[in-house]
Amino acid sequence: MGMITDIQRASLHDGYGLRTTVFFKGCPMSCMWCHNPECISFDKQLLYYPEKCIGCGKCDQGCYSGAKVVCGKEMTPDQVLFEILQDRPYYGDSGGVTFSGGEPFAQPDFLYECVKLCRSEGISTAAETSLVIYNEEILGELDFVMADLKVWDSDIHREYTGVGNEGILENFMKLNGLGIPVIARTPVIPEVDQGIEHISEFLQGLKSVIRYELLPYHPLGNAKRAALNQPAPGFTVPGKELMKELGRYAFIR
Repeated sequence: MGMITDIQRASLHDGYGLRTTVFFKGCPMSCMWCHNPECISFDKQLLYYPEKCIGCGKCDQGCYSGAKVVCGKEMTPDQVLFEILQDRPYYGDSGGVTFSGGEPFAQPDFLYECVKLCRSEGISTAAETSLVIYNEEILGELDFVMADLKVWDSDIHREYTGVGNEGILENFMKLNGLGIPVIARTPVIPEVDQGIEHISEFLQGLKSVIRYELLPYHPLGNAKRAALNQPAPGFTVPGKELMKELGRYAFIR
């Protein structure tokens, strides 16, 4: 059994083509800007949206208005595959499945079984990961990897994510040795000294990195943080000028 928060269909932003994105619950990191804060805890959680409450007084029977949402569902690999197979007719030559989170590699046995089942059905598989965990057996089964390198300085990285980045940098270099195509990404947070120029230089030295993307921070996670009774982090969306300036560090091979 594994813990899943959501299975999103017709995704266009989680890899090549039209994809099904399976969101795993739980992550060893706790990035302050995470847009999926409900995926950080490994436990089931209750999200409460008071504006949706209709005051029916039937909370014990389940919420009919969507004001109270239980986040986290235990599923077997076969159940996940059943959901994925509904989308297979739409994948075409480039689409497939992306395992995301949270950190999918934090549930290694469950992830491995899901990947193997997809491979047995001829479905392309990918993973979105922080590379805080390295599992060569699973990585070797993937068609490509989308990996974040968020901050260059390890102390700053620890301040904003809860862990240093020495192991992540080492895992990037290990992954480079496997020869699996890697799409590297950095979420741009204007208030944080991320050292993007150093990140770009490091990634350009890794032959497996076929693309480096800079993604502007967006406050999508703030509504979910409020529903979890957590404070908003207070970051701002980077302006077009900043993204244009930093754009010189992005690259495609």
